[in-house]
Order: sequence, then C-alpha cells, then structure tokens
Amino acid sequence: MTREEFGPIQLHLEWATPAEVKGDSQGRGNSGVYFQGRYEIQVLDSYQNKTYFNGQAAAFYLHNAPLVNASRKPGEWQTYDIVFHPPTTGADGKTVPGSFTVFHNGVLVQDHIPVKGDATTAAKFTGAVPKGPILLQDHGNPVRYRNIWVRRLD
Repeated sequence: MTREEFGPIQLHLEWATPAEVKGDSQGRGNSGVYFQGRYEIQVLDSYQNKTYFNGQAAAFYLHNAPLVNASRKPGEWQTYDIVFHPPTTGADGKTVPGSFTVFHNGVLVQDHIPVKGDATTAAKFTGAVPKGPILLQDHGNPVRYRNIWVRRLD
C-alpha cells in the first residue's frame, strides 16, 4: 500500500502470473490493484482460464467485465494503463460518479466505466473521498509486479 494518497491519476504497471499453471478460476495468479483502497481492477491469469465474467483480468471487480480478454500466456509480462477519476461529492451532497479507463496490453478493455462510490473491498465503503492509497492485493497467489508509475491528474 502506498504511504501517499491519490485522487485522479494515471497508473502504469506491469505484472506476471507464474509460468507453471496451478489451479483454476480465481485460484490462478489472483491479485488486484486497488484505487483509494476501495476500487479494484482485477489481476488474474485469465489465459484459457474460465471464471465469472466480472472477475477476470482487467475487470472492474464485481462491477464490469472487460470488453475483451487481452491476456497473455502465464509467465509473460502484462501491462495495465489505467486512468482513474474517483467519485466526488456534488454541491447537493450526493455522490457524483467517477470513472475507469483501462488498457490491458495496449487494448482498450474498460472505456470510461462509471465508479459510483460502492467499494469492491470486504469493507463496503460508500460515498466519495478525495484521496486514498493505491494497494496491490495479496490474495495468496504468486504474482510479480514491476515498472509501476503514477501521474497525478489533479
């Protein structure tokens, strides 16, 4: 988890699941990238691996399936380029949705998908917060990360 907190950002990261396939569905290279500690873009070995539609690699976890499965073979490095705009609070006190745009291995897989303020974590946060940490999930499966960078958009 980052020490620093972020609002709207562009995030680039590279990740790889194990080359030797063990398990299936959510048991293959399961991890995730959390924005504001609340909203998850799924990391998963989704190469020839059946799982639920909104739980595969590059899904806005439990909210939105990717437009296409752009996964590479197990063990190969994969990239995410993600633009995240968090929900905000409007003048009337109501939550104004934010959005995710996600490129997986250079392929557009989430196109300005609404982020309405309902968290994808076990702790069900609602509403908007101005900033929060970035978290790489440890889900008990080996996943490697490298070349991570963040650019603020505010």
